[in-house]
Formats: sequence, structure tokens, C-alpha cells
Amino acid sequence: MWLKTVSENIAAKKIFAIATVVTGAHVGAKWVIYPDGATDGAPADADWNAQVITDAQALLAAERSETRTYGDAEIFIESILPPPRLIVVGGVHTAIPLSQYAKILGFHVTIVDGRGRFATRERFPHVDELIVEWPDDVIPRLQIDAMTYVVILTHDPKFDLPALKALSATKPRYIGAMGSRETRRQHMAELRAQGVPDEFLKTVYGPVGLDLGGRSPEETALAIIAQIIAVRHGHGGGHLQLD
Repeated sequence: MWLKTVSENIAAKKIFAIATVVTGAHVGAKWVIYPDGATDGAPADADWNAQVITDAQALLAAERSETRTYGDAEIFIESILPPPRLIVVGGVHTAIPLSQYAKILGFHVTIVDGRGRFATRERFPHVDELIVEWPDDVIPRLQIDAMTYVVILTHDPKFDLPALKALSATKPRYIGAMGSRETRRQHMAELRAQGVPDEFLKTVYGPVGLDLGGRSPEETALAIIAQIIAVRHGHGGGHLQLD
């Protein structure tokens, strides 16, 4: 039964962990643990169940697998993760090197732009998905989870504000938005006035990217992908985020 669940989860590109009892009571037992703490097939009478779930959630967040000891039992917790996904809102010039860097690093890359002249296969032959729609229309339909990173490069309130408002109902690992500090402050104030929670707005990285001192689109893209990698692995470094 657990194998069928694992196969379905992999096909659906879900995030989950497999816990396997290596020694002790229930040796050989396997079950599935999800990021929200839900489980499939966990031993009902094991006194270490709650701790295994907590540890699995932490390992999933860290993208790691480990063997942990719980009294007389050793349990191997294996994180099963789909490729990280990068969603780029705005098919501007910076999006070209950014999507190329992301593909090299193993990301599944999606470009979203309602302007057909920007979102073309001629400009982005290497990306996995090219969606010519307005961001706020398409975001609710995309699979956005803890393996998803979103970068808004449009630098225009007509795109930025609806996109961020739509994203406020999701839980990606990272959201970065292009724009100066003053522009970002104005956008944040407008979104607060529209009822977007301050707790969400504080998670948005803006101005986007690490402070590498670069100026060209390629250098800007490098600063952005560097920030994404830093966030992915829980490291800091020169963020340009608002105070």
C-alpha cells in the first residue's frame, strides 16, 4: 500500500518523507510523512510517532535525509523532493540569464507574462513552461509549495501588485521582487491598503538579490539566483531586503 502511495506522490510531484524502522519494534515498517504532519500508514501504537513526524518535517525543510534514534528504535527518514521550481513573472531581459542559471542548477523553470512579445520561445527556448497569461490569473492554478521560488521582474505596479496579492494565498519557499527600495515601500503600502497581511509582505525579498554590486542584466540575474540558493540552504549574505 505504501508503495502505491509513494508512486502517486512522485507522479504528482509532492513533497514527502519515507520513514523506515531499521531496528527495534516494528522493524521493516515504512510510512509516509508530509510537510504538514499528515501521515500514511504510521504505526498506531509507537510512542515515538510524534517525534518522528516533527523530525521528518524539519528534514524536509532542510532537504536532508538521516537515520535517527528513538529509544530502542532506529528510523531512517528519507526526504523525497521534486526538482525545485522557479517561477519568473515577467519575460524581461534579466529573465533570460536568470532562467539559464536556474536550469543549470536543476530547477524546473516557468516564465509567466501576459505580453506575448516578451514570453516567446525565441527568447526562452530552454525553459520548461512558457505561460502567456496575466500573473494573477495563472498563479492560483500553479503548484506552489515549499520547493517553489518566485521572482517578479516586471517592475510595474500593474503586474507586481496583482501578482503579489495572488501569491499571498500561497506558501512558496521564496518570493523576490524587482524594484528600488522606495518603489518596494510604495508597493507594500498599497498592498497593505488592499488587505494583504503584513506577515506575508515581510517575507518578500525586495529589492531582489544579494548585494553583489552588479549592474548588467546578467549580473543582476546572478545576484538573484545567488539569493535563491542562499535561502534554499538557510544561509545569509548581503540581502538587499527592506529594513
